[in-house]
Amino acid sequence: MSAKELGTSAKNTWCPGCGNFAILNSVKTVLKSIQDDGTPIENVVLVSGIGCHAKIVDYINANSFYSIHGRATPVAEGIKLAGPELKVIGFAGDGDAYGEGIEHLVFAAKRNIDITMIIHNNRVYGLTTGQYTPTSPMGFMGRSTPKGTLEYPINPLELMLASGATFLARGFSHGLEQLKEIFKAAINHKGFSLVDILQVCVTFYNMYEYYDKRVYELKEHDPSNYSLALNKIREWNYHDEAPIALGVFYKKEKETFDGKFISAKKDINLDINANIDKVLADAS
Repeated sequence: MSAKELGTSAKNTWCPGCGNFAILNSVKTVLKSIQDDGTPIENVVLVSGIGCHAKIVDYINANSFYSIHGRATPVAEGIKLAGPELKVIGFAGDGDAYGEGIEHLVFAAKRNIDITMIIHNNRVYGLTTGQYTPTSPMGFMGRSTPKGTLEYPINPLELMLASGATFLARGFSHGLEQLKEIFKAAINHKGFSLVDILQVCVTFYNMYEYYDKRVYELKEHDPSNYSLALNKIREWNYHDEAPIALGVFYKKEKETFDGKFISAKKDINLDINANIDKVLADAS
């Protein structure tokens, strides 16, 4: 199946210029590449939350599951535990994932379960027409804060690093080739991967000019160095004029929760079978 054949007949209803188009095209290309590498498309499951981002599963011809708001992560975890051979990719918005769903991300990172979460971070609730989110900057004027929000934004990558994520990266919807590289690395990583995408909402918070002036690609960066990753993640703190690094911040090999879960399940089954054999032997 080609990247073009991974498309569907569903009408695309995103606004012209939406950053979601770059994510969609990148994901389809990467899924084709992963298929060429030996993973059948039938072994890929896409999970989405609620928001403009969620429509992405309508536009990709692969197994998918719509979850409720903030719950894409636990659904992805459940699918992975039920089908360990599957590659599970979750999609969520910043309001979806970093608001109501933040506790699920924290525990998925803590467990190091082998799923990939792709966050469409446009720093605004686009589907509900412009309210502020956990990553909106201080002073953001939207429909729920007409005089400006009084809250500073969170730095989700810093929180995920502290929570135990073993793969963390940031991309930009104006950087298609880099997005493809990051997505493939994240999906192939054995462990919990989170990719935060600066996905611009042209209708309610057009940040293309702001990002174009500040983003730069990480080069000669050692992603195995925790302290270096933390410093780079903190370099841009969401409410100043600092440069914004793009690329893989952190990568670490570590035993996965699903791997441990399978081993524990086998041990339990062995114990049960041994007890049954003993009971039968005693009865005879």
